[in-house]
Amino acid sequence: IPASGMRIELYKYDTADNNNITKQLMKSFVTNSDGRLPSGPALKGSEFAVGQYQWIFYVGDYFARFSSSRICGTPFLDVVRLDFGLDDPTDHYHVPLLCSPWSYSTYRGS
Repeated sequence: IPASGMRIELYKYDTADNNNITKQLMKSFVTNSDGRLPSGPALKGSEFAVGQYQWIFYVGDYFARFSSSRICGTPFLDVVRLDFGLDDPTDHYHVPLLCSPWSYSTYRGS
């Protein structure tokens, strides 16, 4: 079932100073009825740069809408943070998250 209405944030790590790695919020999204980003790819054109990134998926908020997902009132998974790297701005990257209230999996899709 596609995760319609899940809040997601995309951050880019600033690794210019190896002693002080920070991250900057690039964009926030809410998934559409197909569980995808409503405007297509997250990064387009000059935004798509080599570097380290982080997706933050608010799965606890998403599953809280379904009473059967909260067995004890506290979500087992609340926020899923996914760190990944992009090394070729001319390539296509698809980073899906498959999740349940108790587990998740990801991969580099096509």
